[in-house]
Amino acid sequence: MVSLLPVLMAGGSGTRLWPLSREMYPKQLLKLTGERSLLQNTAVRARKIPGALPPVVICGEAHRFLVAEQLREAGIKGATMILEPEGRNTAPAATVAALYARDAHGPDTQVLLMSADQAVARDDAFVRAVAAARPAARGRIVTFGIKPTRPETGFGYLKAGKPMKLIAGMARSHKGNGAREVAAFVEKPDLKKAKRFLKAGGYFWNGGLFLFEARQLLAEVARLEPAMLKACEQALARARRDLDFIRLDAESFRQARKESIDYAVMEKTSGIALVPLDAGWDDVGTWSFLGNLPPTDKRGRNYTRGDVWLQDVKDSLIHAEGRMVAAVGVENQIVVETRDAVLVTTREHAQDVKKIVESLKARKRPETENHPKVYRPWGWYDSIASAPGFQVKRIGVNPGQKLSLQLHHKRAEHWIVVRGTAKVTIDDRVFDLSENQSCFIPLGSKHRLENTTGEPLELVEVQCGSYLGEDDIVRFEDDYGRAGK
Repeated sequence: MVSLLPVLMAGGSGTRLWPLSREMYPKQLLKLTGERSLLQNTAVRARKIPGALPPVVICGEAHRFLVAEQLREAGIKGATMILEPEGRNTAPAATVAALYARDAHGPDTQVLLMSADQAVARDDAFVRAVAAARPAARGRIVTFGIKPTRPETGFGYLKAGKPMKLIAGMARSHKGNGAREVAAFVEKPDLKKAKRFLKAGGYFWNGGLFLFEARQLLAEVARLEPAMLKACEQALARARRDLDFIRLDAESFRQARKESIDYAVMEKTSGIALVPLDAGWDDVGTWSFLGNLPPTDKRGRNYTRGDVWLQDVKDSLIHAEGRMVAAVGVENQIVVETRDAVLVTTREHAQDVKKIVESLKARKRPETENHPKVYRPWGWYDSIASAPGFQVKRIGVNPGQKLSLQLHHKRAEHWIVVRGTAKVTIDDRVFDLSENQSCFIPLGSKHRLENTTGEPLELVEVQCGSYLGEDDIVRFEDDYGRAGK
């Protein structure tokens, strides 16, 4: 059997899921429906495919340690992480994936290209669809057509053609999921057209899931996008290893045209097949996704999460992260509460949340970039309070991790340990702090915080000074390649 390499594209930003999704903590990292994030669910789903190789994950520089930690947490071993210096859409990412698969595993390797921010309710049905697609992917690019469950206007559609003529050795049927030709790609329809597609049958959502032999995709990219192929070849050839990551060459990758794999290749090639997928798929594109899940309040057809109280509320989605949210006498609403932002909209305007985010970004509002709780490769910090001249944070350091050896020019710090044991360096002094113990780091002193134990470490940090920004850091030693930055 030819090798199968799952490739998870994890570079999206998820602006329409703001305020839960932020630039530095995008939707693929969120645990929206259970104990695992969308990224973790995708990786675990890929692992269930018989004979699948450890996955390749393509993500951005800023999320590399978060992605690595989530893979470790989900028990995914042997993953390869390729870092994009900047997002260039899915066509360059798919090309890099095919180049890597060819070089690492051979030109016949089949690449299963998946977005890491999608949801699938039934993994067993997904695995069966992949099995049905593998024979069809010999010499063709397979797209998985999602069986529609509603007249959706936010997705593109695929119109199925006649069943493919089967080649020797190709499975004839997998419970009706045999490969078919693609008669047409259809742009996002209006509601009237979407209802007609649903009633007529033979139309599928275009979910952006693909299976192809590495050499087959590369041949199509060479024919249709030769400049893109050259840029991606150079970006991978000039890539450098950084810890456990493959960092693509920035200058080369920037020469690749920013385009989706659909527009660049799929809609222009005749060598394509469609395999139906009926597995409870959703792209989790907007807050309406949660509203499409089984209601938690069946009487009012509402979906709630967190500390929510309702009175005479219908067909609404209320999501509370911290504070209690109470709603009275409303219908068809979406309310999302986080510690630093609250979103109120209607289901009809769920797609327009992106416009709010664009407006906030233009005004450089910090609520688009980070949550109050910010994740770092060594752990996290949570802003509690701030005012001119001081700032208070909770800091959590994971077992076995340590912050960089650093100093600040404009602030001093007080550390109070509230859980665990800290190893502290201040200039030439090294000592341990236990629970309820504290220390003072003078302005300009070299210092470091470490957790050498197997248990979590938490402390409260009080910063005092004329400037408290995160860029007032001079790093001398760092386990994560940030020294000197």
